[in-house]
Amino acid sequence: MISQRDIVLLSFPFSDMQTSKVRPAVVLSKDSYNRRSDDLVAVPLTSNLKVRGCTALITNDELESGRLVADSKAKVDRIFSVSQSLVRMTVGRVNPETHQNLVMILEGLVSAEKKFARM
Repeated sequence: MISQRDIVLLSFPFSDMQTSKVRPAVVLSKDSYNRRSDDLVAVPLTSNLKVRGCTALITNDELESGRLVADSKAKVDRIFSVSQSLVRMTVGRVNPETHQNLVMILEGLVSAEKKFARM
């Protein structure tokens, strides 16, 4: 089963739906959701460490298990839902502190959007 905090490799289809590219992502959805749904909710990882908002650095120091090929940033503002069938493999697991940091960044995004919507 795919679990919250797992780093998974996903097969992302291109728009032609004929070819795909494998990319890493951190699973944010709760285990109870992952068990009852065909989908999962995740944020993508990138090895592009250029400074930008709504990201969190993830290195091997932030992992509870597994190993990253390169230091990465989680792009929290790019949250998405994807079919679990597209998961190729689990390559690691972020520690609870890193997961909490990702959730806090996401909550900040949602809170800011709610405040903006009230204006």
